[in-house]
Amino acid sequence: MARFRQLGADDAGQGGIDISPLIDCVFILLIFFIVTTTFVEETGVEVDRPQAASAVQLEKTSILIALTDKGAVVYGGREIGVAGIQPLVRRMLQKDAKTPVIIQADDAAQSGLLVRIIDEAKLGGAEKVSVATRPSRS
Repeated sequence: MARFRQLGADDAGQGGIDISPLIDCVFILLIFFIVTTTFVEETGVEVDRPQAASAVQLEKTSILIALTDKGAVVYGGREIGVAGIQPLVRRMLQKDAKTPVIIQADDAAQSGLLVRIIDEAKLGGAEKVSVATRPSRS
């Protein structure tokens, strides 16, 4: 009983590697990375944040609210106004009650309006409200 057979001249073109299991693995990895990727939601408006020496990095999953220098309150690229903050925060905190609220206030924004936004976020149920800054250059 022969375990091995010798390839003849007519069998030389039939040898090959089956790559379909490799393609299956690549698609499974692609699906895994797509499902596990977290997407950062931006505010949709560019603000000039003030500098702070105590700036720290916060979590990526947070509610980002922007305050422009003209006094517009923006979330997700659309203006919501101060009155829209409380319902927005309530709705977003239904998914995860520990989600922090980060306010990206422009350096030239009115401080009174910033305080009103912080109050509205806290009244909406936010436990942690932070103001986004950029690190100071020492």
